[in-house]
Amino acid sequence: MRDAKPIRTLVVDDSAIVRRVLSSILDAAPGIEVVGTAPDPYIARDRILSLKPDVVTLDIEMPRMDGLTFLDRIMRHHPLPVIVISSLAQSSTTAAIEALSRGAVDVVAKPGGPYSVGDLKEDLPRRVRAAAAARACKRPAAPRLPPLPRFQMEKGPRRRLIAIGASTGGTQAIEQVIRMLPPGTPPVLVAQHIPPVFSTAFAERLNRATALDVREAQGGEALEPGLVLIAPGGRHLVLESGGAGRWRARLEDGPKVCYQKPSVDVLFRSVAREAGAGAMGVILTGMGSDGAEGLAAMRASGALTLAQDESSCVVFGMPREAIRLGAAEMVLPLERIGAVIGQHARAPQPA
Repeated sequence: MRDAKPIRTLVVDDSAIVRRVLSSILDAAPGIEVVGTAPDPYIARDRILSLKPDVVTLDIEMPRMDGLTFLDRIMRHHPLPVIVISSLAQSSTTAAIEALSRGAVDVVAKPGGPYSVGDLKEDLPRRVRAAAAARACKRPAAPRLPPLPRFQMEKGPRRRLIAIGASTGGTQAIEQVIRMLPPGTPPVLVAQHIPPVFSTAFAERLNRATALDVREAQGGEALEPGLVLIAPGGRHLVLESGGAGRWRARLEDGPKVCYQKPSVDVLFRSVAREAGAGAMGVILTGMGSDGAEGLAAMRASGALTLAQDESSCVVFGMPREAIRLGAAEMVLPLERIGAVIGQHARAPQPA
């Protein structure tokens, strides 16, 4: 638990207007203090050393040195939690998702267009608090682990659908899990807390990086083996019956749940209702409690439920809450979760 000291934040952006907007939002938020600003990475480097901030917000497009290069230097020489602040241009959203793979813990859209200052006032302080709790470093390569036990999966039912939920640090975790899944894996539904537009870039990145068919959900898709659907930012992803023992995806515009849209709880509850014991639920790194009650509903319906362990989480909040509720049948390091899913994908259909 954090002490009473405020979260010291450094705002890095080449726009004086954006620096002023971000600073005013954060200074007005309880428990957060903007200790400085910087218009470019060279000044930011000096202020990181002198001011020792707890969190940095970083523009991805800046003069003299681009944000990705500067992020690499931060992670190599002075690792700390970084939130990328990005415009909604396609090149910027692609770079922002790349930044998450290089160690940034979160991404936020700059105000303007469909994303207003009002949205930022609600969203940014919460993300700064989550970032302050995050492990901010490039983790070393995963250690070699002994073979996974079989958990007698071959004797149990084949899981015909997989639901995954995550928040802070989740884009990296989801990518690691999806990369391990073999062709023909049962359909996968993913709810990751991410702003609109960035979810599109995230799905495109995963599709390029894996053997599965990864798309941002549009609604109405029939769920087939090998398909991974990412919930779009600003919409809830829901499982519904497609008739004749089949399923399809649906998008909803309901209110936020646990301050989030998409919500992991909304996805998991729909999977518990429609798929029951034919599903598998996985809750990964993230701040808050979204997904804990939904995972409990999945376990109560007969689904196999997994939670990421504390040692491999960027933020342990969401898995911790699920474990506290007794929602997780197994608690595993990230490196093992994909293998467990793969075993279920290979398990035979019961007679």
